[in-house]
Amino acid sequence: MARVKLSFPDEVFVFSTTMPVRITDINGANHLGNDALISMLSEARAQFMVKMGLEEKIGKGTGIIVTDLATMYQSESFFPEILRFEVGVTDLNKYGGDYVFRVTKAASGQPVALAKYGFVFFDFQHKKVVDLPDYFRERFA
Repeated sequence: MARVKLSFPDEVFVFSTTMPVRITDINGANHLGNDALISMLSEARAQFMVKMGLEEKIGKGTGIIVTDLATMYQSESFFPEILRFEVGVTDLNKYGGDYVFRVTKAASGQPVALAKYGFVFFDFQHKKVVDLPDYFRERFA
């Protein structure tokens, strides 16, 4: 399988937050585990949504679901380093788009990972994809 290669322009990142690597985030190789990084990406996305005044659920059982995830690891990270998570939204389409992430070590700026995950708005009651709400499109157009 070909390696995943991600690249994003600096201007796409409109939010940042920091999080420590916890001892429980460390795997058997003594560095940040991929499962822990994915959880941290989700936390960064949730903080981003709050900061932007957006909710993942938009009433009547409609919300956001993740459709795919790609991560390009660039270096190891260890307990108790502080990581900086930069977040943005790109590639909006009729139903959703992509959240993009740049993760670096807060102290040095050393790259740790780039990631993106696709999302769509979904009606959980009727089990179908729905159009991207206008307020969301306007926020990131």
